Formats: sequence, C-alpha cells, structure tokens
Amino acid sequence: MSSVTTATATAHPAAEAAGTAKVEIRAVHKHFGALHVLRGIDLDVRAGEVTVVLGPSGSGKSTLLRTINHLEKVDSGTVSVDGTLVGYRRSGNKLYELRERDILKQRTRIGFVFQNFHLFPHLTVLENIVEAPVSALKRPRGDAEAAARKLLMRVGLADKAEAYPKQLSGGQQQRVAIARALALEPGLLLFDEPTSALDPELVGEVLDVIKDLAASGTTMIVVTHEIGFAREVADTVVFMDEGRILEQGPPAEVLDAPRHERTRAFLSKVL
Repeated sequence: MSSVTTATATAHPAAEAAGTAKVEIRAVHKHFGALHVLRGIDLDVRAGEVTVVLGPSGSGKSTLLRTINHLEKVDSGTVSVDGTLVGYRRSGNKLYELRERDILKQRTRIGFVFQNFHLFPHLTVLENIVEAPVSALKRPRGDAEAAARKLLMRVGLADKAEAYPKQLSGGQQQRVAIARALALEPGLLLFDEPTSALDPELVGEVLDVIKDLAASGTTMIVVTHEIGFAREVADTVVFMDEGRILEQGPPAEVLDAPRHERTRAFLSKVL
C-alpha cells in the first residue's frame, strides 16, 4: 500500500439488504515473502449472484477470499463491498488502513465459512450461533437465540441446539458454521472449500444448504472443487492458476467450452 496508518471507518451502507452485496476487486497483488500469490486480480461479483472459483491447489483461491474480508492485507490494489473499501479508506491518492475495531465492524457484513468449521468446542450449537450477534452487534440474547433457532431449522438442525460440536458429524458441523455466518445477516458469504474436510457421503447435505442460499438470492463467492455444484448453481465460474484469473464466464462457457488450454487441462482431470 502507498501509505498505512489507522483511520476511522465510514459507515457501511445500511440500505443494502442482507445477502445482496456487490464486490469489486481491482488490481490486487499479494506476496508471502518472495512468493507472488495474487498477480493483479480484477473481479466483479454482482449483487445476489453466485461466483464459483476453481483452480489447482496453490493457485491463490483461498488467499483471494481472505483479502475480501481483510484477513489478508493486500500489497496493492483494492477490494470494495457495496462501494466501500474493505480495510482501508482513501484520502487523495493514498490508502490508510482502518483501525482494527472498524475492520471487525466491516467483517460483520462479510460472512466466512471455512473448510474446517472453526466452531467453539466448549459452546453448544446454539451458543456458537448466538455469540457473534450478541458480542459484535449487541443484540439482546433472547432475540439472538430466537433468530438462531430459525437458522438451525433452515439448515436442518433444529434438534441439535443443545449439542456440542464433538457430538456432530462433519457435515452437521459445517451446517452449523453456515448458520453462524448467517446470524450476522451479512451482505456477502464467502465459502473456502466448504466440503473438502468432509467424508464423501456428507458432502451433499452441505451443498444442499448452499444451493438453498443461492436460490434465495444470497451473494456468494465459493471456492470449491465440486464441478457439478458449479455447473448447477454458479452465475459465474472463475478459473485461477498461479495467482491469475485465466478466464471467467457462465458455467456453460467455462466448463463446457473453455478457451484457455490450462483450464481445459484442469477440467480434464477433475470431470
């Protein structure tokens, strides 16, 4: 970045309905030491649409997701959600990093579902879902619990409210993680290979929940190797390799008639 100091965040547009954020990524670069992980990423995600990101391991897919909610700071370029810069504010030609509390506030509008669930093992399912709305959004616990029970019903786990994560299957834990992300009513949901840690027979139950969210018009960016899911659900498929987007377009275009040889080689191994 051209300049890094701390600054106060401008208010996030409250008029945006939950689940309908738009994303604009411009010229994003990211290094880890000498490794150039993201090499000038440009990507637009329209409000209410699903973008599926494909690519081989090490292509930068997960790092790209983590820059969208500032879990990873970009070295250059910008990420905007609903027209608001994530992690920074602009003054003239310089970008100034926001204070941590303001970054955390921005993240309440960007739900993140990790591949390894990240549930609190000492909390019940209900407590896992309620914790963030109560602590981050200062919602009354009774209201948060009522909303959490509705979310558990939505993901098919209404009877697991008092269970602990260790008492659940991997698929059930991931569905709880999705409900937890939804509890903050985010404008955007990010999924980082949400089925990669699951036994094959449990993959479908998680994908079904994500499909339901897609049908409801939730804006989502999903990193996955599930090609069938991408074909069925995605509005846009993005193929990444070596830190670059090689091609993007509708599923029928990218999956059935890829223009780039690297995309064709990748798909020949996974289809």
